[in-house]
Amino acid sequence: MQTFYIIGISDNRNQFLSPEIRNLVSQGKVFSGGKRHHELVHAYLPEDAVWIDITVPLDAVFCRYEEHPEIIVFASGDPLFFGFANTVKRKLPDAEIKLYPSFNSLQTLAHRLVMPYDDMRTVSLTGRPWHEFDRALIERAPKIGILTDREHTPATIAARMLEYGYDRYTMYVGEHLGNPEKERIRHMTLQEATQGGFEHPNNLLLCATSFPEARPFGIPDEQFAHLDGRTRMITKAPIRLLTLQALELNHRRVFWDIGFCTGSVSIEARLQFPHLTVVSFEVRAEGEELMNINSRRFGTPGITAITGDFLQTATDTLPRPDAVFIGGHGGHLPEMLMKIKEMLQPGGCIVFNSVSADSKKAFMEGAGAAGLILHPSARIALNDYNPIEIMKATLS
Repeated sequence: MQTFYIIGISDNRNQFLSPEIRNLVSQGKVFSGGKRHHELVHAYLPEDAVWIDITVPLDAVFCRYEEHPEIIVFASGDPLFFGFANTVKRKLPDAEIKLYPSFNSLQTLAHRLVMPYDDMRTVSLTGRPWHEFDRALIERAPKIGILTDREHTPATIAARMLEYGYDRYTMYVGEHLGNPEKERIRHMTLQEATQGGFEHPNNLLLCATSFPEARPFGIPDEQFAHLDGRTRMITKAPIRLLTLQALELNHRRVFWDIGFCTGSVSIEARLQFPHLTVVSFEVRAEGEELMNINSRRFGTPGITAITGDFLQTATDTLPRPDAVFIGGHGGHLPEMLMKIKEMLQPGGCIVFNSVSADSKKAFMEGAGAAGLILHPSARIALNDYNPIEIMKATLS
């Protein structure tokens, strides 16, 4: 069994190492960490120390680890806070891990600001997509601590927030935290942050300046931008909410919306269930502009919108759905169901709102041909619109 001693350090070139850690290091033979960590601790290492740089791809790093029974790793702050200890646990679940944590960078920033952080929502954008940050915004988190990287900078974060209407926050940025020669902490508006000029490494805290508006439950139809002004070309709010209920999105992970048109179903789903990964398809080229307008109008970043014929669209590289809504089919419902079935996760569901006897028959026959299980449908009449039958099929 391998043993990893993982030591959390700050960005200070004069590291304080406890007597226990100094003794451990003095007896060590194999050490590891990032290049910056090596610069910070090389003076403390034995003369014959072996150093393994932690660089991507990590598989190559762990191959080198296999040669050694004990490894001392230097990491930033708390190794369990989006840190390297999590990576070791994932890749080597049987390895023994002994931790010597320090304050993580967001704790350090909060301490410098004398700001309580027990209510802080933490998000890492270090080598990660925007998804969890978008979720925190949609859920109106009042205080968000963010770990950044060279792509997700304070400037790009502020620009994304302003683009989607999340302007009721103020930003605190900490640069080179723990380094007495370079440390700098700034307080600024989001508009000021978009101007850039930040040194890496940095992190930031976002604090709401006022309570953000509550998320609407059922966006009024008239608030959407519509296709060529055709206000009837939209899944109406009551039907939209019943459709989301049939999809059971509260416990789904990936949602596909096929034939999004105005984007109303995708946007409502993202707004009510911000944990979802949402991928939307629309054959009309105008759909892209409508999705851009409406997703920004209602503050729903993170929707992947794809325009073009769904049946001709390559979907192999997309996240596999466990919930699919068919809002448009162009007369190719059976073929569409067959294609969806090949990508649908086990236990996943497909919901279709039928407006005619022909489309109801096509869905039933297409679901049967695809080996899907049909569920009882619900027939709804709304004002002077034609009755709609909300139909559902699942994959066993």
